Amino acid sequence: MRHKISFFSLLLCLLWVSPSFAALPNVTAEGKAFPSLSPMIKRVHPAVVNISTYSTKAARQNPLLNDPFFRHFFNVPEQQQQPQQPQKRQQSAGSGVIVDADEGVVMTNYHVIKGADEVQVSLADGRSFKAEVLGSDPDLDIAILSIPAEDLVEVKIADSSQLEVGDFVVAIGNPFGLGQTVTTGVVSALGRTGLGIEGYENYIQTDASINPGNSGGALVNLAGDLVGINTAIIAPSGGNVGIGFAIPSNMAKVSMQQIIKHGEVKRGQIGVGIQDITPDLRQAFELENGVGGVLVTNVLDDSPADDAGLKAGDIIISVDGQSTKSTGQLRSQISVKAIGESIDLTVIRDGKQRDFEVKVGEPSGISQVDSNIHQLLEGVQLENAEQAEGVRVTQLAPNSAAAYSGLRRNDLIVAVNKRRVKNLDDMQQALQLSDSAVLLQVQRRGGSLFIVIRQ
Repeated sequence: MRHKISFFSLLLCLLWVSPSFAALPNVTAEGKAFPSLSPMIKRVHPAVVNISTYSTKAARQNPLLNDPFFRHFFNVPEQQQQPQQPQKRQQSAGSGVIVDADEGVVMTNYHVIKGADEVQVSLADGRSFKAEVLGSDPDLDIAILSIPAEDLVEVKIADSSQLEVGDFVVAIGNPFGLGQTVTTGVVSALGRTGLGIEGYENYIQTDASINPGNSGGALVNLAGDLVGINTAIIAPSGGNVGIGFAIPSNMAKVSMQQIIKHGEVKRGQIGVGIQDITPDLRQAFELENGVGGVLVTNVLDDSPADDAGLKAGDIIISVDGQSTKSTGQLRSQISVKAIGESIDLTVIRDGKQRDFEVKVGEPSGISQVDSNIHQLLEGVQLENAEQAEGVRVTQLAPNSAAAYSGLRRNDLIVAVNKRRVKNLDDMQQALQLSDSAVLLQVQRRGGSLFIVIRQ
């Protein structure tokens, strides 16, 4: 009997406390709060916006209506020869971040607003504003907007160079148009390049879920400060697989400052040809294990690099104390420097480390040409070929017209619009022969092919 009473008492106790299992307290038995990102999210939440874009495209009409024989045979009335073309409104969704509450400045991805006739920014409090596009940086995939709104909340821009692999980060955006969504993860890697996404690549890789619609959204640290702008994912199955990329806040900030001040982004150069170090080159230059860098293949006469004393064969291993492991990373490190600003390069020459101070110079059409060389080559970066006559494709945005037409990274362009080209100067002249289309003759892997790029 004693055992039955004990069991019955225990059952009553369990039934009495069972509701507590359905609603656990938010504090421990000692009165301490459980760890939570909620306070930070509540503070950042109003600064992350949804972006909708609208473009107007004419609907296609039947070309037979313009055929006189067709109209006569089927007795088409004269007033129906050229019917008024209806207009279609197309809408896409993305995300953005308010980085200046006083001026209403919003940062997002260029590909979110590309080709839009109208851009709408919707705030977390339900307000919506037509945005002005202050400018864009297609090479970095950054666009800067302005909205005429008051009582805004901004996100503080952090120093992304202080990030380390393993740091916790939070991605905030508007995936699949669902509305503002928060995902968490860590910094998986830094300085990711060679992805062929944009012209300047130095991405933060994270496993915080980034999906379509997150583009332009915020990647913040646990303090709620902006460390990156979410921009791309690797999705072989069409969805998130835990590999997402964000533009470092330092790079995005430089673009924003130039756009606000000048309306455009002008990147300086130091006047060197560069090459990634292969295992064979590592052995040839007798580099120690673990030593990375970028090989200088040539130095342009009278360039900043020439004035500073750099030579072909030097191996650049760091810029301003930040290690350099690839050509893409070096381009990105220089791209955040203002024209006229000095940078400190550490190089290996003849097995010994040497330091050089190099002043960033004006962009030169000799070593590299901007995508603005021709509207059909937007998203393409080119440079003179080192060991052959022609122009080499060094970077190629995957969503560009050139990529859709079949151009590939490392292609050697030897003719443009049926005119032989030996360098960038020749190419610039040949491109002036046509505005509606570009005919390229390309050498690839020992073969030759022609590529036509149209709008």
